[in-house]
Amino acid sequence: MALKISLKPGEKFVVNGAVIANGDRRSSLVIQNKVSILREKDILQEGDVTTPVRHIYFPIMLMYLDEGAMNRYYEEFVLRMTEFMGITKDPAVLAICVEISADVMKHHYYRALMTCKKLFAYEDERLNYVSYGVSEGSKRD
Repeated sequence: MALKISLKPGEKFVVNGAVIANGDRRSSLVIQNKVSILREKDILQEGDVTTPVRHIYFPIMLMYLDEGAMNRYYEEFVLRMTEFMGITKDPAVLAICVEISADVMKHHYYRALMTCKKLFAYEDERLNYVSYGVSEGSKRD
């Protein structure tokens, strides 16, 4: 089954590690075979890896884009996921972590990435509470 992606003017994406930028007009591409492809919005730069969930997302992304070095990235993923699961008490979040880990074990990296992105909002909310000094049980105005 072919994959059709529509690109905004100037939008970047990665195909098997090659960064490609769209021209100055909206365009569509049809990918006919299996490749590792990520849109610009799904690409995390190393400098943006500043939170626990992003430390989980980043090695999954690298495994997806560079399966040749998968073992090195896998070790980092396991370390970061273990750390995160050790401090998380929310059963729904832990279930998402298990789902991500299962997808990584099956080499379903893109699916693991999209599931991991679900944790960004959870983490951002939690970090927002911490940065404003609001306790977990407190409510915001």
